[in-house]
Amino acid sequence: MIRVGVLGATGAVGQRFVQLLAEHPWFDLTVLTASERSAGKRYGEVVNWRLDVPFPEKVADIPISTTEVKSLSGVDLVFSALPAEVAGEVETACAHAGLAVCSNASSHRMDPSVPLVIPEVNPDHLGLIDVQRDAGRDGFIVTNPNCSTIVMCLSFAPLRQFHWTDVRVATMQAISGAGFQGVPAMGIYDNIIPYIGAEEQKMETETLKIMGSLDGASVRPAPFKVSASCHRVPVLDGHTMAVWLDITEPVEKVRKAFADYKPPVQGLPSLPEKSVLLLGDQDRPQPRLDRNRGNGMTVSVGRVREGLRYIAMGHNTIRGAAGASVLNAELLHRKKYL
Repeated sequence: MIRVGVLGATGAVGQRFVQLLAEHPWFDLTVLTASERSAGKRYGEVVNWRLDVPFPEKVADIPISTTEVKSLSGVDLVFSALPAEVAGEVETACAHAGLAVCSNASSHRMDPSVPLVIPEVNPDHLGLIDVQRDAGRDGFIVTNPNCSTIVMCLSFAPLRQFHWTDVRVATMQAISGAGFQGVPAMGIYDNIIPYIGAEEQKMETETLKIMGSLDGASVRPAPFKVSASCHRVPVLDGHTMAVWLDITEPVEKVRKAFADYKPPVQGLPSLPEKSVLLLGDQDRPQPRLDRNRGNGMTVSVGRVREGLRYIAMGHNTIRGAAGASVLNAELLHRKKYL
């Protein structure tokens, strides 16, 4: 078992990390960090558990540590659920101290030497870890993309056999993506908010790195353009998006590509039976009905039409956040980086 910790364990994504790691077959969750006011108390005493699954009692007695490197002795890998404004410095310090860091934060995603990974899409980008080590780090940082970017890019994986140059996407994003305190009730009830800070930029830039090709010590960006419009809707969990690609192949050929897709990695504990699932009903996917497919790790697609147009949907705090980071760590272990 690999001893692991979670940085920022009491927030929305931190709680998802704890849920997914509490009974993990490869990782032993031993360290949880939070703010100084919680330090020294037990996790069960300070966490306000808000997930739609029971609290994992086996972690209740883990003492809360402060979020600094000296608190992480004895672990080999940390999962970062820290806010971006503090994650960068802390994660860098952890990597220099010899720890592997799997981060959900945006701080390092676009660093040239840091892999931005979806295991089913670009597992070869883990080669950038060697660039970090060559620069003098004893540890390393690996990031997962923004929640909406993951859903879209995973839906692209079966379509790589086709050619396209233009991507347009309109998202309908769940309120849990903003954290527990992120969207006031009076702001989202009976409403749609047609702006999410920095979300469109993340989708437009991160996608090109993920879908790009590893060229020695750097990633050559993908040769297409992305235009995104992002919107917050009154849904608890599950990001839905309408995607347009300028693919000219017959729509039945595209549907078959979705239906037949098999990812390039296998045998990871968090990898669902179907990473991308094609649904046939005209009114699917829907967040409430489809977000928990594959234990929340499956991206569902439907309404594949000429144009090319389709709908993609995935669970934003599982596949789009903590689950994505855990899957990255499993891939690191399989490839003997840990």
